[in-house]
This record gives sequence, structure tokens and C-alpha cells, in this order.
Amino acid sequence: MTRKIHIGIAVLAAAFITSGCVSTSEFEKMQEGKNAEIQSLQKQKTALEEQKAALENQTSALVGQKSELEQKNMATQQQVGSLEQQKAALLAASQERQKQYDALVLSLSKEVEKGQLQVRQYKDMLSVDLAEQIFFDSGRAALKAGGKDVLKKVGDALKGYENKIIRVVGHTDNVPIAKALQDTFPTNWELSVARATNVVRFLQEVGIPPERMVASGRSEYDPVAANDTPEGRQKNRRIEIMLIDKSLSDEIKKSNK
Repeated sequence: MTRKIHIGIAVLAAAFITSGCVSTSEFEKMQEGKNAEIQSLQKQKTALEEQKAALENQTSALVGQKSELEQKNMATQQQVGSLEQQKAALLAASQERQKQYDALVLSLSKEVEKGQLQVRQYKDMLSVDLAEQIFFDSGRAALKAGGKDVLKKVGDALKGYENKIIRVVGHTDNVPIAKALQDTFPTNWELSVARATNVVRFLQEVGIPPERMVASGRSEYDPVAANDTPEGRQKNRRIEIMLIDKSLSDEIKKSNK
């Protein structure tokens, strides 16, 4: 473009000079004016090219931001979907636990009414608390005949919970073992473990697989009432049968390794 303008100026200049229409000084002024116009146009061209480059950079940045936002939005949607699934799973698990609790209470309702046992519900487990006096004589670990009848009903009720680990825990009050029995049970530790073990063995006899059961004793160290009254000590002498989800039991095992 610039070259064409220069050629045009040269042709005009030659024509004007030849015809004598303008003087040399006037021609030089005209040439300077044209050169100024050329420079102005070149600057405008450069400015436009810079603006174009800036717009292209902005466009590229916006495209990148759009892509990043789309990825974040997709990740957020996936997280929302995952949380909704977890929420649905928790709700289903809660409903299932409530259903199991209701079924267990119904199957043992007569024993509950008689005060022979109590069914409780925790966040992730169910518990059947057996009254000690029905199942054992004082300071003894052998199951009484009447206790076996009740425990058989408990065992029959627990057979259907194949997805549960059954943990049997023996508890005592804080009264020391009588001297006449200390050769067999030196302390309440041994008595609580022996009682839990005998309950587990009986439940195995009525058909609960032994690999689903755990026997343990807490002695006097997990009371549910104060040991300073006969009523409180009676509440503390108990057998606790806990139904724990296998998945939770597996997590506990892993954490203990």
C-alpha cells in the first residue's frame, strides 16, 4: 500500500513539475503531508493489529475459563450425586435398623413385658440386656433352667440376623467374689467372662454359628447405675447381647491391626 502511494506521489509530482502547475516547495509540502498520512495510517494499522491480538488473547483466556468452569461444574454434579447416594444409603440403613429393632421387640415382647430382658437401639447396633437373676445364681456362671428357656427364645430371634456379629458381654456389680468361690472366680473379671462364654455356648447349641459370636467380660467397670444401692447393683448385674453390623466389626478389626 505504502509503495503504491509513493509511486502515485512520484507520478503526480512528475506531472505537476512537467506541466509547471506547482513549484518545488509546494510539492515538497504535499509530499510531507502524504508521508504524514502514511505514518498515521501505519500507526492505526499497528494499533488495530495490537487490539486484534489482545482480543484473541482474551478470547483464548475466556475459552480456558469456560472449560475450567465446565469441569468444576461436572465435578460438583458428581459430588452432589455421590452425596445423594450416601444419603439414600444412610436412610435405607436407618430404616432397616428400625425394622430390625421392631421385629426383635415384637418377637421378644412377652419376655420384655415380664421384665426378663430389655431391647435397646443404638446408632449402629441393637442390644438385648438380660436380667442376671433370671439366668444365674449369685456368684455362679452356670445357666439356670428358666434362663435357658428365655435365652432359647432370644437365640431363635437372633438367627435371622445373618449380617450381624453377636457380641455377648458379661457385667457385674462391685461386690467382691465370696471367699468360698474365689478358687473358681478370683475376681469379678473371671465371673463376667465365664457368664458371657456360657451364654455364647448355649446360643451355639440353639443354632447360631459360632463364627458370628464374640464373648467378653467387663466385670464391674461398665455400670449403668450406681453401686451404692441394691437396686443399682441389680441393674449392673446383667448380660448384654449386642448385634453389630459386620461392616462395622470389620472396620474395628482393621483399626486394631
